[in-house]
Amino acid sequence: MGMEKTREQARKRMTHYFHRQIQLWGEATQERLQSKKIVIIGCGGLGSSLAYALGSSGIGEIHLVDFDEVGTHNIHRQIAFKLGDEGKLKADVVKKSIEERCPYTHVTAHIGRLEDFTCKDIAVDLIIDATDNLPTRAAIDAYAKNVNTPWLYGSVEAFNGQVCFFDKSSFKAFQISDKKPAGIAAPIVMHVASLQANLALRYLAGLSVKKDWLYYLYFNEEGELITQKFAMPQ
Repeated sequence: MGMEKTREQARKRMTHYFHRQIQLWGEATQERLQSKKIVIIGCGGLGSSLAYALGSSGIGEIHLVDFDEVGTHNIHRQIAFKLGDEGKLKADVVKKSIEERCPYTHVTAHIGRLEDFTCKDIAVDLIIDATDNLPTRAAIDAYAKNVNTPWLYGSVEAFNGQVCFFDKSSFKAFQISDKKPAGIAAPIVMHVASLQANLALRYLAGLSVKKDWLYYLYFNEEGELITQKFAMPQ
């Protein structure tokens, strides 16, 4: 009886914490999220916003991969960090922040690059790109295909953004180069990360997701936000 009472109390605490989400999709789906595992590659601008959005949603296990330290120039657009965090490892800071916000998510920080994570053979349900260069994304695509796991691509530059849920299609359609991105402001980073997080959450919750379509977002000369969609070749 004591164990049953304790489990019931824990269930009530969790349903209270996620009350608004449970109103959206029910307790069974919320419990389903507790069994899911994801990895976020990169803990900078996109990674910070993704970690906040998904780390507060009740996903059971999140792996964070990043080798970098927080710099002063990061803080204005990488929302997990504040003044005083300079010199700290990004993955460690993000891990601490998520676990302080949501006790129902276990976070592991992997200090290193993509290849340092992939050699550990950790199985996940979804791989999420939060990097800032095409060669690393091509490596993520190769890794995802090798382990037969879908991945979410996201990129931002200036006032533009791109997102794609890769399943059957290949990242080879992109011309791979080491081109460095142009300047950037915080809102477009958060906007693109929000779209990535929505697609991730829908997929993990068992809801429909349009796969292998590239969403391209930009502001035209009149300041109108345009969203275009392109089917990716397989």
